[in-house]
Amino acid sequence: MSVSPGEDEDFEHSSLSGPVSHDGETIDLEIYRRADSQAPWPMEVVHIGGGCTRWSVEFATDQEAVRTFRALVAEHGLAIFTSRRSDPQH
Repeated sequence: MSVSPGEDEDFEHSSLSGPVSHDGETIDLEIYRRADSQAPWPMEVVHIGGGCTRWSVEFATDQEAVRTFRALVAEHGLAIFTSRRSDPQH
């Protein structure tokens, strides 16, 4: 994972996490939570060239997180994430 949520904790990564390519752009989608928990799922998009977008909300399920991500990509493409270099919150 490109961004470490915490040094002393173990994390479970959703099977829905991983590289995503669309229209010549590639990002790394990270959906994770504390291991062995029923905690909500944080989501981050990490651009291979640098930069990260972290959602300010956590999702009840990893499926809910990926649906949110896919809806944004369907509407705006990956450029909504890759054209920014700061750490905007959604």
